Amino acid sequence: MRIAALALTLASAGIVVAASQSTIDARLEARLKQLFPSATRFLPVAAPPHLKAYRHDPGTNAWTLLGFAFWTNEIEPRERGYNGRIKILVGMDTSGVLTSIIVVDHREPYGFFAIDPPAFAAQFKEKSIRDRFRLGDDIDVVSGATISELSATRAVRNSARQVARQLLTPEAVK
Repeated sequence: MRIAALALTLASAGIVVAASQSTIDARLEARLKQLFPSATRFLPVAAPPHLKAYRHDPGTNAWTLLGFAFWTNEIEPRERGYNGRIKILVGMDTSGVLTSIIVVDHREPYGFFAIDPPAFAAQFKEKSIRDRFRLGDDIDVVSGATISELSATRAVRNSARQVARQLLTPEAVK
């Protein structure tokens, strides 16, 4: 019943959501809440593949779009680190500013040389898609995994810019 009410509210606002798209597993929802702590609902959208984060105001019964979450490997599938693919979940608000990133899947053959440390992900918080995203310039090298850091930085930059081109107007981007 709650999903049906949400679908009606969103439909009245011009947002169309298929009933089959209304469920998200608990693990993914927990990660999405890291990207958008104030969000109350996440809805998947097919093209480009992303999720929309909404906040509900029960007082006015209004839904506010907070931003978008997407997997870098779905937007930039050929970007790979030293030892294979890197899967990063990226959050971006409606003005093209990253809310955060989460490195979900990444393997390095040499142990501590990895992009998994929180210091790497923390650098992307509040970065605009208009920033340079250059390792050694506005992104620090935080491990010995330089190839993977370069690749992950490119994946975040390129996928965020591609999603922004498709979902945001140039005037909205900070």
